[in-house]
Amino acid sequence: MYKKINLIYICLLIFVVFSCKTKTENEKTANPLVSETTENWISLFNGKDLEGWTPKIRGYALGENIHNTFRVEDEVIKVSYDAYEDGFKETFGHLFYKTPFSNYRLRMEYRFTGTQLEDGPGWAERNSGVMIHCEDPKKMSKDQKFPLCIEVQMLGGISSTDPRPTANLCTPGTNVVMDGELVTAHCNDSNSPTYYGEQWVNLEVEVHNDSLIIHKVNDKEVMRYSKPQIGGADMDDYSSEYKDRIGEPVKGGYFSLQSESHPVEFRNIELMELK
Repeated sequence: MYKKINLIYICLLIFVVFSCKTKTENEKTANPLVSETTENWISLFNGKDLEGWTPKIRGYALGENIHNTFRVEDEVIKVSYDAYEDGFKETFGHLFYKTPFSNYRLRMEYRFTGTQLEDGPGWAERNSGVMIHCEDPKKMSKDQKFPLCIEVQMLGGISSTDPRPTANLCTPGTNVVMDGELVTAHCNDSNSPTYYGEQWVNLEVEVHNDSLIIHKVNDKEVMRYSKPQIGGADMDDYSSEYKDRIGEPVKGGYFSLQSESHPVEFRNIELMELK
């Protein structure tokens, strides 16, 4: 009698294990973008210094961190302008991570602090971004404002009567496809809420080469698009070699954190590569 009961339990256990395995395999088949990678996040920022990161600030050579613009304090990367005694003067900057990627999830927290420099452009108030699929910073000209890339634009609320969504899309030297249509507008709003004050906001970008890019804010999807490609109305701002490559897919690249005249902070910067 006991042997018969044990045999029944064993058969049930085998059935449950086989059913779970089959369900998982079916889910992967139904959605080819579901990665087999486990939640293996790696930290890209050691909390102590800018090891692995290199600044490129307009008008200066790669690696020259003028006025200590990008600095680390209290385990946070800070974009600061307290030493800009002569004003901003359109010295747009980008802090590049050392390694290019194509398929990954990138997440971080950010917040705006303080006030914008007086001579910063009006559109740059409480404005920053993480630039993905960037060109190699070594190829940027000394006076180049922005890398050719896809920008995940970060905005903070200014007025309670003026909504400003975050995790928007901007396209320096690029175009994308959204809802089956080629998008040539430089900036496009997400459907995120507006975030005010100095609160930390969770940002995540999921990148599948040139097939799909998803923006998330506080774990909620706010935008998706596909087929990033070289193009746009601002091609004169970039190397002439790109003019012969308009329409070419942008399948990967470096990413960078932006400085645009308003203080901003970043922390908990992590990445998980996808297969």
